Amino acid sequence: MRVSIFTEPHRGATYDELLRAARHAEAAGFEGFFRADHYMQMHDSDGFPGPTDSWVTLGAMARETSTIRLGTLLTCATFRHPAVTAISVAQVDQMSGGRIDFGLGAGWFTREHEAYGIPFPGTGERFDLLEEQLAVITGLWGTPPGETFSHRGPHYRLDRAPALPKPVQVPGPPVIIGGRGAKRTPELAARYADEFNLPFTPIGPSAAQYDRVREACERYGRTKPPLVLSVGMAVACGRTDAEARRRWEAMEEASALPSEVTISGTPQQVVDRISEYAGIGATRIYVRLRDLGDLDHLDLLAAEVLPHLP
Repeated sequence: MRVSIFTEPHRGATYDELLRAARHAEAAGFEGFFRADHYMQMHDSDGFPGPTDSWVTLGAMARETSTIRLGTLLTCATFRHPAVTAISVAQVDQMSGGRIDFGLGAGWFTREHEAYGIPFPGTGERFDLLEEQLAVITGLWGTPPGETFSHRGPHYRLDRAPALPKPVQVPGPPVIIGGRGAKRTPELAARYADEFNLPFTPIGPSAAQYDRVREACERYGRTKPPLVLSVGMAVACGRTDAEARRRWEAMEEASALPSEVTISGTPQQVVDRISEYAGIGATRIYVRLRDLGDLDHLDLLAAEVLPHLP
């Protein structure tokens, strides 16, 4: 099981706090450090000191880390024009030496769009935007050097774009698509993704959604390598029940987020729960880190959980 750390700095975090956690995760042996792409807190807090922009942050981290993979779960399609996203992510991939994973989603949090005046169309149109953005971004990355890329779609038009800069990874950073949608999400994953991610979802619904993705891959005659199946999971681990309970209680808060499944308990209990997801095909897990300052939690997971996973 590949294990990465996932953070939500829109709750309020500085770049220095994020970098310290990322460097600690790298030294502890985690494969990746991923972050959400939001501009406003969705919990009962003032969000101070405010959010950090995902790709500005990751570009800086790329120069201050050396081995850990970096990425988003998930970049919000409503925030940026796809050509701009393609350029930014390709540049960060260069800055990291090819350590970027690119997650892209349709967006869902209405309030942050209202707060910052960002258009927020209905669900169907957002998925249309997502589909077209995937075509544009992967098209730009996959255009051979020296050639141009053009696109004429209902939302975006590109005319002989130079399709530069090029990412280090060929044809581009691995694309992650995630979500619980029963139809379009599996279809987009089958057509465009290298990895399919489910966020904080119980084992039964996770297995059902993985099956939908596999079926979509068969329908579309997918020619790419098999999809990596992954899961995001809130984890509250402790050496004792009391320590695990303290971390679990710190994660329980009123939120606009859908309900989350939290793995809580001793290292062995955490290993057992994660192994259940391995049993349905997951080979990568993103551990949600609530408290960026709780580096002891990272050390405990690295020492007592990572070595015992499937």
